Amino acid sequence: MSALPTGWSKTPIDAIAEFNPKTIADDSLQCAFSPMQHLGIRFRASMGYEDRKWGDIKKAYVHFQSRDVIVAKVTPCFENGKAGVVPEIPNGIGAGSSEFCVFRPAQGIDERYLLAWLSTEDFRRRATVVMTGSVGLKRVPKDVFLSEELPLAPESEQRRIADKLDTVLTRVDTLNDRLARIIPLLKRFRQSVLAAATSGRLTEDWRISHSSAKWSSAEIQNVAHVGTGSTPLRSNPDFFATSGTPWVTSSATSEEFVKQAEEHVTSAAIAAHRLKIYPVGTLLVAMYGEGKTRGQVTELKISAAINQACAAVIVDETKISKQFVKLSLQANYLEMRTLAEGGNQPNLNLSKIKSFAISVPSQEEQTEIVRRVEILFAYADRLEARLQTARTAADRLTPALLAKAFCGELVPQDPNDEPATELLCHLREARADKSRGEGRRR
Repeated sequence: MSALPTGWSKTPIDAIAEFNPKTIADDSLQCAFSPMQHLGIRFRASMGYEDRKWGDIKKAYVHFQSRDVIVAKVTPCFENGKAGVVPEIPNGIGAGSSEFCVFRPAQGIDERYLLAWLSTEDFRRRATVVMTGSVGLKRVPKDVFLSEELPLAPESEQRRIADKLDTVLTRVDTLNDRLARIIPLLKRFRQSVLAAATSGRLTEDWRISHSSAKWSSAEIQNVAHVGTGSTPLRSNPDFFATSGTPWVTSSATSEEFVKQAEEHVTSAAIAAHRLKIYPVGTLLVAMYGEGKTRGQVTELKISAAINQACAAVIVDETKISKQFVKLSLQANYLEMRTLAEGGNQPNLNLSKIKSFAISVPSQEEQTEIVRRVEILFAYADRLEARLQTARTAADRLTPALLAKAFCGELVPQDPNDEPATELLCHLREARADKSRGEGRRR
């Protein structure tokens, strides 16, 4: 970092804050309890809590009080930025996850200023490198926190910086909230387009001018060949390889197209399990899978074998447009999911896919529908790309502002402010007085 601004001084956190201080209180006192999920990942996010009796939580948990700064020390919470300032809580005391590190700022240290430094990308990057422990359960050692040197501004300037961050980052939060609301709007827009396309509403004007025939109904098996695949024996090392024939599972149906496979099967597996290789252009419908997977539709851009969780739909394009069938299946995602049967994890089966009925317009109208949907989806894609650009820019605002704050560039310096060196001197004297007092009591 460049030279410190006038009146600033470097100091370890150990000199300006108490680490994991203990609280002594009556067991019957109402207080706050905060497990890890109540600590936010966004800078300045308010920490949540539950009401508890002090006697129920005082053991086995880390203690804190209002205005303390809390940072999660364990992976991945630390890397995700879980941290915050304890808000006003019942009787001003509380306890929480043993994976919290609690810092109680000394007199003259603004808790928001300390939180800001502990939230900088610079500190988090350095602390992540020195985390200790086993993979998946690493922690930032206590000494890393306490020996961390931060640029300390004069007390008045700390408040001005914290106030400025509050003001500016509130606007950033508002911007992020507004951008986040656009994503579900775009999703609903696409769903509305699909519904209009496959119900005939999208081409009502076209039918008037083209005297198109009425729509009919057809089951998938009447316009396409429907098949499935299987999973070669996992215990046979001769069946799977790093290259060979792509083998696709239902997890791939979350994408619009399948352009590559995570796994490949050998010719021995294909022969032993009679796997069929489906050609480019085959539509895949997920018959089962976790979460939202069941009912999802994708299209092969590679020749591939599939597992038993997918239905392969090879459309007879002499009868119907493949792209129109794909739109119809996508439009009926929710309806298809309701056809699933079973206990804890209901599934579709080939019979239900084969007998699934779709509405079918004339070939000319299918072509017009596909053309209009592609235009509208391209418009949504452009909006989504611009949205992503805006979100990326917004994500960079907070770390950029924090970096600016600790370079002394966020607010002007005031030559009348008491220098940070004086503040540190007061803190050293106060700490020495406290030690002498504790010594006399012993």
